[in-house]
Amino acid sequence: MKLLKSIKEDMDVILKLDPAARTRWEVMTCYPGFHARVIHRISHGLWNAGFKWLARFISHFGRWLTGIEIHPGATIGRRVFIDHGMGVVIGETAEIGDDTTLYHGVTLGGTSLAGGKRHPTLGRGVIIGAGAKVLGPITIGDGAKIGSNAVVVKNVPEGATAVGIPARILDESKSKMRERKAAAMGFSAYAIGDDLNDPITKAIHGLIDHSASTDHRIELILRYLENMGVQTEEAKASADAFDPKYLNKIVD
Repeated sequence: MKLLKSIKEDMDVILKLDPAARTRWEVMTCYPGFHARVIHRISHGLWNAGFKWLARFISHFGRWLTGIEIHPGATIGRRVFIDHGMGVVIGETAEIGDDTTLYHGVTLGGTSLAGGKRHPTLGRGVIIGAGAKVLGPITIGDGAKIGSNAVVVKNVPEGATAVGIPARILDESKSKMRERKAAAMGFSAYAIGDDLNDPITKAIHGLIDHSASTDHRIELILRYLENMGVQTEEAKASADAFDPKYLNKIVD
């Protein structure tokens, strides 16, 4: 009964989070993420029971069937949604908390050849965007979000959003604003929003604005010198063209 309940929960979360899903029958027959979860339950049970080879063989069959590779030793919680799923790789010592969403191309991989804990631990309600790589025995806190194609090699705090290569934590004030917008929609797909505030982008904008301000002050100085009768043509001729509006636009 417990197994059937957890399978029903998997169907329900897909119906809740994927607008393309219409019926449980469609989920049962057409969703590779759902198939991968069912197969992993079988292989994980065999792995824990000591049937290592059989567990690996069944997980290998699941990889062939779904395009999703989940090591039978991985621990996966309830209501975990693997959307699309193709190219997802989940390593042996990975741990995934309840209500987590993984998109296609996600890797929960290891960075060491040593034994023991080598793969990430994901808290509850984590969202990992398409193509993201979460590497090593790091922890992703409850409710955290990883942007598409990010490469995460350090811990991500609870509720934070990380993007980039290597991944960086976004500005908290902007992240909270984005969270409010996502909550109004009910879900933050792909762990991405229009108002992401990348700290590197912020720094570049700041440098551009500072350069524009410096140019303005230099123009004022040249104007005062001209009023005093000083020749400034040479200084003006050597000045490079600078368009801060254009530079700010391409940085965005």
